[in-house]
Amino acid sequence: MSVTETAAIPEQIDGSSGEKPQKTIDVQDLKLRLQGPAGIVEILKGVDLSVKAGERVSLVGPSGSGKTSLLMVIAGLEQAQEGVVNVCGKDLRSLDEDGLALYRRHHVGIVFQDFHLIPTMSALENVALPMEFAGRKDAFEKAQEELELVGLGHRIGHYPGQLSGGEQQRVALARALATDPELLLADEPTGNLDGATGETIIELLFDLTKRRGSTLLLITHDAGLAKRCDRTVMLRDGEIVTHQESQP
Repeated sequence: MSVTETAAIPEQIDGSSGEKPQKTIDVQDLKLRLQGPAGIVEILKGVDLSVKAGERVSLVGPSGSGKTSLLMVIAGLEQAQEGVVNVCGKDLRSLDEDGLALYRRHHVGIVFQDFHLIPTMSALENVALPMEFAGRKDAFEKAQEELELVGLGHRIGHYPGQLSGGEQQRVALARALATDPELLLADEPTGNLDGATGETIIELLFDLTKRRGSTLLLITHDAGLAKRCDRTVMLRDGEIVTHQESQP
């Protein structure tokens, strides 16, 4: 199922208590296996990861180490075969597709490297869409506020093809944060941007998540960017090999 859901689902399935857990992410002995051309491939091999509410954690490691797969499991977009996956107080392995859709809608924002905007919708419509699915009557007003926060108040009527890469990523960030998620997942959000534009996106990402108290899990190959988080977790061959606290 895509990040932006394509069908409305009744709110009562969510069953949210309204209380935020002390741990936003609690993953234990997580194992993920996928079918490859040569057979079953072990992607994650008993991963343990705990992230406190409001903490900013970077995931680093070589390509193919399992970073994106771990993020996809935490997002409820990939199903693990074994282990505990408790995120924002939800046991993700116990949820069906409708439950996972509501979990993403109410608790999680996701920013990808490739923006994932709908090309036939304006910036305003792209940001408003997930809130419309959630039944918010002020979806377009809130979308405009979010676009103004990322410096695109003057571009709300433009389509993705009329925007630069940096502008498209700012739209994607506005969309991800418009629902005030407890958890923001960011997978190489500056990977397709030049240095100066990427720095603008990172400043916005850190500033806006801090203002809202959102937990941040950030995949990056940039060592300097990783150190700006509270903690860096390194994966290699599907296993966490180090945890390193950032120096103040």
